[in-house]
Amino acid sequence: MIAPSKKINQKKAIQIYKDLLLPRLIEERMLTLLRQNKISKWFSGIGQEAICVGATLSLKGDDYILPMHRNLGVFTTRGVPLYTLFTQLFGKQDGFTGGRDRSFHFGSTEHRIFGMISHLGSTMPVADGIALAAKLRSQDRVALSFCGDGATSEGDFHEALNLAAVWNLPVIFMIENNGYGLSTPSSEQFACENIADRAVGYGMESMIIDGNNFFEVQEAVTKARKLATSGKPVLIEAQTFRMRGHEEASGTFYVPDLLFKKWAERDPIKRYEEWLLNENKLSYDEMISIRKGLKSSFNEVLERALEANEPEFDEQNELKRAGLEPQPQPKSNGQKHKSSEKRIIDAVHMAQKQAFTEDDFFVMMGQDIAEYGGVFKASEGFVDLFGKERIRNTPIIESGAIGAAIGLAVEGFKPIVEMQFADFISCGYNQIVNNLSKGRYRWMPDLNVTIRAPHGGGVGAGPFHSQCNENWFMQLSGLRVLVPSNVQDAQNMLYTALYDENPVLFFEHKKLYRSIKEVTPDHCEITDLEKASVVREGKDATIVTFGYGVVWAKEIAEEYEKQGVSLEIVDLRSLAPIDWDTIIESIRKTGRVLLLQENSEILGPMSELSAGITERAFELLDAPVFRCSSLNTPVPFNKNLERGYLANHRLKETLEKLLKF
Repeated sequence: MIAPSKKINQKKAIQIYKDLLLPRLIEERMLTLLRQNKISKWFSGIGQEAICVGATLSLKGDDYILPMHRNLGVFTTRGVPLYTLFTQLFGKQDGFTGGRDRSFHFGSTEHRIFGMISHLGSTMPVADGIALAAKLRSQDRVALSFCGDGATSEGDFHEALNLAAVWNLPVIFMIENNGYGLSTPSSEQFACENIADRAVGYGMESMIIDGNNFFEVQEAVTKARKLATSGKPVLIEAQTFRMRGHEEASGTFYVPDLLFKKWAERDPIKRYEEWLLNENKLSYDEMISIRKGLKSSFNEVLERALEANEPEFDEQNELKRAGLEPQPQPKSNGQKHKSSEKRIIDAVHMAQKQAFTEDDFFVMMGQDIAEYGGVFKASEGFVDLFGKERIRNTPIIESGAIGAAIGLAVEGFKPIVEMQFADFISCGYNQIVNNLSKGRYRWMPDLNVTIRAPHGGGVGAGPFHSQCNENWFMQLSGLRVLVPSNVQDAQNMLYTALYDENPVLFFEHKKLYRSIKEVTPDHCEITDLEKASVVREGKDATIVTFGYGVVWAKEIAEEYEKQGVSLEIVDLRSLAPIDWDTIIESIRKTGRVLLLQENSEILGPMSELSAGITERAFELLDAPVFRCSSLNTPVPFNKNLERGYLANHRLKETLEKLLKF
């Protein structure tokens, strides 16, 4: 074991010993509880304590740490209250997530810890966002993200490293290479000799260290922190070993016995104790006394946590926790504003421009959004107005960009991520579904993240640039899903979404960007995002639709008006949440309803509407609920094929069936 580069006095040496020993002793007790069936699962970090404890002690208190399974030492060294920590690990009411999530799947903004999720590597782009926040504020702060060797094959690992290097972020990536991803050895995970070798491909600094040597870890992280704050992100590969299974149920039968013997000799606590003895910092008896004292220091708290209350299910409380916070309230100074003719793309541009002018905490990220202004020019001219720090081109990294937005939002910024096309949102699906939407339900503060997504067909763009995929996200209770159909809504709904403390997916139809015009005020106002709009009064039947479907509905309503048929049109505006009151009131008036969507029929938004109307308004109906949708095929490229694919090709036929029933 190498000696520390600087002399350590006895008091500090003893404190380090306690910091290393505490998570080990807690783990040993947890393993006993596991055998007694008092806890259900445990991911052991025994043998890897030097990495998390050494890293934590080498950072400043306001640096962020993003830990993983085997980093109990991060929480104990950061001073997380043991009672709350234990109740979290036991799934009790008083834990950080109130029993809503397991083990180390939690964080604490107070302690500058951002917790993991099961989808490994997913918090690495979040570290980029947290680091960007520090850079934008010119703060002496870094983010350190932990990752196992197995997760370095995940896409988020590569996207996070690339973004950190391109943006020169103050971030450190600590890879705990213990040789196995569950049971798969490193030789079957990657072909390069060392994980750290990957750093050169991204233009990053890298280090390979003995992860079982506390002093080597500490010196590496101290050096890495200096590099990171100078704009040079660092990848550290800490070579270590997992002395127990991935989790206890998986066992270790797949690991050769020789490896256990080899690494047992390199146990980080054993090596530190040898150093203490050699340096005459402590005697063997004194170490035994410290060990006994630490055990007794947490035993009472642990027993109290075991007896703590289980969470009680309260349906309304759970729905509130998982759902949306109140949206921004209308604000107006009564000032009159000029009006002018605009297209939807002009409204989108204006909403963003107004918000960025009012609030310096708005930051935009996306592909080609800076000097180029975005492929649809929604941010044209913004670099000149707001600068490259706030209008940021990203590499082609949808997941990385959304993850970084989460990190920015945790730090109080208001990030906007532009998907170049809504089709590409699939590449960021995991971040939206598992990190962003579940955040507040689990433990996170409100996240003001807006994701803009140009969607829709009718422009001959084929199956990868024409999809309507907003229905993918309707079931996620922590997200708003918004689709404007006109200029006024585009400007006010987007402006409101930008200030909303809830995550928002904002879908903008590409064909509507420049095909319709409307005279609207040259100033955006806060609007009710959860209210559907009756855009045309009628008495014979209701068409419920959204987005481009509103244009189709208006066209056919005008045609049928000449025949004496009065059609009411309800524009949903919001697909999550749904304004059932407006829908049911319209059906009460007309007795018939046609659900029109550009999406394919199977599990499109109108599947939910159909079920909901049947449950809520069956007695009001004079005919079955009819749906009119696009074909259940990919969107074709050829315009003749696309015309046949789209829902309006079947709209008149479907409406006739409804009216004649």
